[in-house]
Amino acid sequence: MIPQQTLKSAIHCAGIGVHSNRKVRMELRPAPPGTGIVFCRTDRPAGSARTIEAVYDNVVDATLCTAIGNGRVTVRTIEHLMAAFAGCGIDNAVVELDGEEVPAMDGSAAPFVFLIECAGIVEQCAPRRMIEVLKPIRLGDENRYISVTPADTFSIRCDIDFDHPRLGYQSVEFDPLRTCFRAELARARTFCRESDVASILAAGMGRGGSLENTVVIGDDGPLNEDGLRYADECARHKALDCFGDLYLAGAPIIGHVRCLRSGHGMNHALLSALFDDPGAWRLVGAEQDAGFGAADHEPVAAIA
Repeated sequence: MIPQQTLKSAIHCAGIGVHSNRKVRMELRPAPPGTGIVFCRTDRPAGSARTIEAVYDNVVDATLCTAIGNGRVTVRTIEHLMAAFAGCGIDNAVVELDGEEVPAMDGSAAPFVFLIECAGIVEQCAPRRMIEVLKPIRLGDENRYISVTPADTFSIRCDIDFDHPRLGYQSVEFDPLRTCFRAELARARTFCRESDVASILAAGMGRGGSLENTVVIGDDGPLNEDGLRYADECARHKALDCFGDLYLAGAPIIGHVRCLRSGHGMNHALLSALFDDPGAWRLVGAEQDAGFGAADHEPVAAIA
């Protein structure tokens, strides 16, 4: 049996939301077995209305980030934190926020990995559930697609292809059994092209963006003084986003994911397509229940 895991103790941080430009305090707390990842808006009145389960069918927006909601409150930009939970093997945690957005920190998942490691990780007396992919699922066309196919373990191959002199085509593969998440993927930062900054701001997004939390790529290369952390940092960040988005399955996936020019919307669409086909997956590590994927764990009202 592979046991579920949670945090050993609570830990907090504060930072600016990359889209809202508002300061937010965040606390990561341990949670009982079977809870999953739950977000709680502490700036709202106590009760279940301020809690949101981090599952794919609670996604309410995928414009430049992943946002989840419950019809009353929303939390945005959760993908880097979700990737950190996935990479560190955290099955159960409560994320308390006094605002609408997870703090951007440096634009990667590395600060969240640091928080999790400082809090410590403990095993729990319950088996980890995993989602085994049984048949291929593919969305898109030859120019832009995402797919998942059966495999013995989880892995991602992510390709990007931009019409830009300093981006172009990049490809990265991530296999948690052969590659260290903390060293090879967690440090990759969010990025944008310098030519896109004006349109992002005009859309009301990126108001908290800066060279402190975003790699901005100009025609002559990155505008950031420290340059790139990896030659293929942009492809690695796309893989990081995908890794975090797919953890909204509610459990780790056993399958090989491949994507080309995909984004948050396609990542979530892949999960919907997978779960819409009962013959495409099965739950392993615990007895399958019909409600898995949405409301099959600890009532969040008891956590709030």
